[in-house]
Amino acid sequence: MVRYVTLPKVLETSALKRFIGLIMVLWVLDLYIKWLISQHFNYAERLNILPFFDLILVHNKGAAFSFLASQPGWQRWFFSIIALGISIWLIMWLRRTPKHQTLLGLSLSLVLAGALGNLVDRLVNGYVVDYLLVYYPPYYFPAFNLADSVIFIGVVGLFIDFWQTEKAAKRDSER
Repeated sequence: MVRYVTLPKVLETSALKRFIGLIMVLWVLDLYIKWLISQHFNYAERLNILPFFDLILVHNKGAAFSFLASQPGWQRWFFSIIALGISIWLIMWLRRTPKHQTLLGLSLSLVLAGALGNLVDRLVNGYVVDYLLVYYPPYYFPAFNLADSVIFIGVVGLFIDFWQTEKAAKRDSER
């Protein structure tokens, strides 16, 4: 007798089911690129790609823009707990988001994939591996990674979705 495993109803109709593949691909790709850079670069070694873009290996023990990076080590667990909490919250939000809310589901998925990538890095290494460096001498943007990029894109998408939802609600209330 063949037995089929079925998903809970909430997963069949949620954005989580729709975007779980994207979340997993981005999460694994982020970790793979970080591993690859760590295997082939020495710390702070740079490889120029374009006049304004280098690959580099740096370790960020803090949060965005190396916030709290100089602290004695407690921030590893502090940021890990925050990232874990946010990840759980995003999963719950994705489970409640209907599949047809594409921009919201996609945006939440991008933020989740990035949060998971940096969370694993922080738990395994005690720091996040950053490897993308954008600059225009003498101005340098702090090094970042794929996880940071998809978090940023996801947050922009959330703002756009919020703005569109508010605009539609205002339009509907005026009728």
